[in-house]
Amino acid sequence: MTHQTDRRHLLKLAVGAASVAALAACTSAFGEEDLVETAAATGNFTVFTAALEAADLAPTLEGAGPFTLFAPTDAAFAALPEGMLANLLRPENRDRLVAILTGHVAPDYFPAPTLAGTRGRVPTMGWAPLTIDGTGGGINVQGARVVIPDLKASNGVIHGIDSVLLP
Repeated sequence: MTHQTDRRHLLKLAVGAASVAALAACTSAFGEEDLVETAAATGNFTVFTAALEAADLAPTLEGAGPFTLFAPTDAAFAALPEGMLANLLRPENRDRLVAILTGHVAPDYFPAPTLAGTRGRVPTMGWAPLTIDGTGGGINVQGARVVIPDLKASNGVIHGIDSVLLP
């Protein structure tokens, strides 16, 4: 093989590898993984995903959907009063944990463009509908600010919020 042939062969391999990488990136951007996998993969929702597991809600949110998760970030959980999270994660408090977490789940698909520029309420699987205000240049949910919008999953969308919503 000549030097010129080697370069062409390497160029073809590089283009092929880049194409595969680009295709993989596009596929994941369209939501190949379910909501729980998507939340876990970001690294911003480790407490939320652990709470979903503790409440045995993960199997539901791995299902068909569509769902919209208004997921508190790890920083939102860190802002809870001292001891509250540990208390909620105790097995004897599972019902309260379920009540709180289902209040963060809308049983429909609400991407950020649908919420932006509007005011209204969205139903939840929990304690009450959530009040949405997308008119002030951002999106607020029950007073919590959406800080990570539109993480698309195969069965819905996640919006990271800066507070834990409590009934």
